[in-house]
Amino acid sequence: MLAVALLCGALATSEVDGRARRIEARVGPLVPVVVARTPLRAGARIDPARADRVLEVRQVPERFAPPDALASSGEAAGSRLMAPVAAGGYLTSGALDRGDRGAGGPGRPGAGERAIDVAVGAGADLQAAGPGARVDVVITSGQDGGRGRSYLALEDVELLAARPLDGQAAGGSGSGDGAAAHATGIATLRVTVRQAVFLAAAQSFAREVRVLVRPPGERRSGTPIAVDGGSL
Repeated sequence: MLAVALLCGALATSEVDGRARRIEARVGPLVPVVVARTPLRAGARIDPARADRVLEVRQVPERFAPPDALASSGEAAGSRLMAPVAAGGYLTSGALDRGDRGAGGPGRPGAGERAIDVAVGAGADLQAAGPGARVDVVITSGQDGGRGRSYLALEDVELLAARPLDGQAAGGSGSGDGAAAHATGIATLRVTVRQAVFLAAAQSFAREVRVLVRPPGERRSGTPIAVDGGSL
């Protein structure tokens, strides 16, 4: 009885192995693919610090994996989604706007974008945020002591670098009437061409440009915010 049982077990194992080989021959070996843990909206940016929280790697037969499927969550870090992805859906390179086409790598301006150094009023949070952080830009117009106006000029733009003002940065040493006169640091921002022109003008004519670090995952408000000096 024991010999018969061992023989049956060996035959069953052989049959299972044979079936597995036949299936693998038809669908291919298992390959890693990246899928979404939770639903992801179009335009969402894959934060490098949170990529493993919203994405995961699964093993699927090669035949069923999309040809441009990603093999690791790190490949999507820093990119934006051009279309929504349902929970459990594949993340493919074609669904990502990496923003580096013709620029040479992640974190660099792509087509229609520019990197611009802006003299800003900066706190310790800006220095601690580091490259890849998302920031808002607040501009204050008007002369010192006058009835100026502060407003949210740009929302959710990428910070490429930040450093303290060294005295010669931004073309000045802290004197003058532009934003550099009130600046404490230099922020390098990745923006569109139109936004770059706007920021260049703001440095010359605004009283102060301030950068505020956004919490990870916060959505744009879409609501204009402005305060006049006379209302304070």
